[in-house]
Amino acid sequence: MRRVNVLFVAAGMLAFLGGCGGGSSTTQQTIMIFVTPMTMSVAVGKTLQFTDTVTGSSNMAVTWTVAGGSGNGTITATGLYTAPATVPNPAMVTVTATSQADPTKSASGIVTVATTTSAVSVTVSPAAPNVATFGTQQFTVSVTGTSNTAVTWEVNGITGGNRSVGFISSAGLYVAPGGVPTKSDGQGGTTTTTLAVMAISQADTNASGTAAVKLIPANQNAQAGAILLGASGGNANDFSGNKCCSGTLGSLVTRGGSNFVLSNNHVLARSDAGVAGEAIINPGLADINCDKTQGTTVANLTQFVNLENEILSTTPANNIDAAIAQVVAGKVDTSGNIFFLGATADGNGVPVPAAPHAGAGVAPSVGMAVAKSGRATGLTCSSVGATNIITSVDYNTKCDGTGTAFTVPYAGLVSVTGGSFSAEGDSGSLIVSQTTADPVALLFAGSDTDTVGNPVSPVLDSFASGSNALTFVGGGTHAVIGCSLPNAPQSAATTLQSATLSTDTLQKATTVRDAHVTDLMAHPEVQAVGVGASLDNASDPAILFFVTRGMSHTDIPAQVGGVRTRIVEGDVFTQRGALSAEQSSALEQTMAPAQAMYAISDAEFQRAQTVHAAHASELIKQPGIQGVGITSSADSAGEAALMIFVTRGVAHDPIPAVIDGVRTRVRETNRFRAGNWGKEPQHACVVPPTKNTKVATRHSAAAKP
Repeated sequence: MRRVNVLFVAAGMLAFLGGCGGGSSTTQQTIMIFVTPMTMSVAVGKTLQFTDTVTGSSNMAVTWTVAGGSGNGTITATGLYTAPATVPNPAMVTVTATSQADPTKSASGIVTVATTTSAVSVTVSPAAPNVATFGTQQFTVSVTGTSNTAVTWEVNGITGGNRSVGFISSAGLYVAPGGVPTKSDGQGGTTTTTLAVMAISQADTNASGTAAVKLIPANQNAQAGAILLGASGGNANDFSGNKCCSGTLGSLVTRGGSNFVLSNNHVLARSDAGVAGEAIINPGLADINCDKTQGTTVANLTQFVNLENEILSTTPANNIDAAIAQVVAGKVDTSGNIFFLGATADGNGVPVPAAPHAGAGVAPSVGMAVAKSGRATGLTCSSVGATNIITSVDYNTKCDGTGTAFTVPYAGLVSVTGGSFSAEGDSGSLIVSQTTADPVALLFAGSDTDTVGNPVSPVLDSFASGSNALTFVGGGTHAVIGCSLPNAPQSAATTLQSATLSTDTLQKATTVRDAHVTDLMAHPEVQAVGVGASLDNASDPAILFFVTRGMSHTDIPAQVGGVRTRIVEGDVFTQRGALSAEQSSALEQTMAPAQAMYAISDAEFQRAQTVHAAHASELIKQPGIQGVGITSSADSAGEAALMIFVTRGVAHDPIPAVIDGVRTRVRETNRFRAGNWGKEPQHACVVPPTKNTKVATRHSAAAKP
């Protein structure tokens, strides 16, 4: 997934970010779209910037259209409307943003095209600034045509902004979020995007001015002297056709007295094409217009696990996407400091760099709060969504995606929830615990809903040399303060709202509930029994148990008559007995939303692990299922569940509510991808491995001490 590629042209060196991404969408919420401005006047031939906000899906891509065709004006893919040269009839034009995740969801704004608009004019300056993450930008506004020069400031249509897009004061001082915002790349992944800062005249709300803000993390910049990690970098020869690729130099590791940069094979070793000794540079090619002479060699490729061998592996639990490069003396911070990873912030409120906790890292657990600092999105924060994931990941042998496509099977992966946790270019980032900065996983792939990584334990084991273990260079434990600041970059919703189901779907649950209502109400903790949507599978109905908070509910079944059950805890509910769907919904509205993720006990994890071991391999063979892991149930706090990753747009059999007594949780996503991607794994030259060696058999050198 998350290696960024850039197109380069010899004359002019035009560069743009391209295809290696992931993102986030979930069936757990109903997709909603909001368009700003809702109404506005614009003069003939003039432009007006529209912005969209999409909730309920991390696939935030929309398609903009103008009703009535070009005679009513045109609009770009980014929402910039251009009025026609003459006033259309009627003069009111509808501009619509339609969700690409769900074309049935849309929102519209109304533009009134006039020969001239209001005498009021608003201009925002600067018009297109680059702003550092966690940084500030002072905007000024010029209002003419009225003595009332007051304006209302918005960021992406949100008055005053919020922690996801940044905050703006009444005086126009913008405070950027810690992470770069993302959007769907239209190919199942995510890419970074810009923000719209708008000043709306208080004298005439039809008059406004807009600035486009591009957030750039410090991770992308060239560095003098010994570089911080979590930085832009990659193989100096990572060219293919007219494109170049880069990723993240994730962390510093040590073995036998020598220090190495740790990242992915597809970042440092060009998806098996690398040769020992090749230069690893900072910044990566994508950030220096594909001109490797502008980069600094900070390390040399040393060793990598051969992905080609992993295609044939019968033990996918041993498969990793990782490489190490021995550092050049004086070119990498020997403390292992990583951008934004500190426990304190500087005088400007920017988290200071810091090293992770030294040693071997910790195992991931469901619900663990994690963070990462990477080249594309800077510091982002979320939580572990699933562990022990069996899946496969798509690759391509060439940077521009024109090479041979191949797929690598994996087991034991960890997922981090939220498409905005990473984007193209974040491959190789070290995922750490928010509370202790302990290394947890090495980020290497993802989709539009989740980031996936190899837990650090097998990564370190793969590069051990005799009695010399590979360990992380770092310091003591500390919190990652950047995840608790007001503009902390949270990458996923922490609560869930139930979906709205059809009457026919809810009737199924009602019929089953009514057939068993006497037995269901016999549980002493149950105050009422209703019907609604499952949170573990938003397309399924559920029988809702409204139970007394704090009382044990271990005897409540996970399903009744094939219908899922959901437990809603509260103190004293206003209604009792058997409730209709409408009554259930009204009662739910009085409760706090359910958490998206819960911690589970070791006993619950072991219970799910037993079922996972027995059924994951057979489940993943079914059409439409691309991964199976262990997670927590959203329908019953504290219970484990099997996480079933289903591929968006691919038909699959109904997912059972329970397998061997363990609940299932369904997560719809696009294919997991790393680097570039393709369809059919057909290598022209495959080296048959004698074993799933932990040292590359074709291109890597022997381990250096």
